[in-house]
Amino acid sequence: MSKSKAPEFRPNDYVVYPAHGVGQIMSIEEQEIAGLKLELFVISFEKDKMTLRVPTNKAAEAGLRSLSTPDVISQAMATLKGKAKVKRAMWSRRAQEYEQKINSGDLIAIAEVVRDLHRADDQREQSYSERQLYEAALERLTREVAAVTDGDETAAAKKVDDVLMSRAA
Repeated sequence: MSKSKAPEFRPNDYVVYPAHGVGQIMSIEEQEIAGLKLELFVISFEKDKMTLRVPTNKAAEAGLRSLSTPDVISQAMATLKGKAKVKRAMWSRRAQEYEQKINSGDLIAIAEVVRDLHRADDQREQSYSERQLYEAALERLTREVAAVTDGDETAAAKKVDDVLMSRAA
């Protein structure tokens, strides 16, 4: 069994866990589970009031990654400016695809979901499930933009909203 190389994360680093978004590594601890000694990243998701423990040797497999670079943030913003690409598939299939994109942890894919589900004030009303997916994607995008830029979520939300509104105009 080959031991996969864990990325070099240290306590206080901000990381992205695909299923939960941006979290902060609080510590790296060793625990004995089922007779095996495991080294674990203890990741805190402040907004969700949740703590996650990820084995360090499985971090890459789980999709744990560093925050996006400012270049990737710029690409995500450019993606938001694009024209919404709404496929003509059934809603259940599209919803499934959106869910996969949100949980992929890929910032560009999340930006695509925000772009595709964004509704300007003059457009038709969203269904409950559309709104849920949109808000989940928007929250993930905003949190990562905030973590990469200056940590101010309100400013990040305004930045994302301004890009979306400039597209609608």
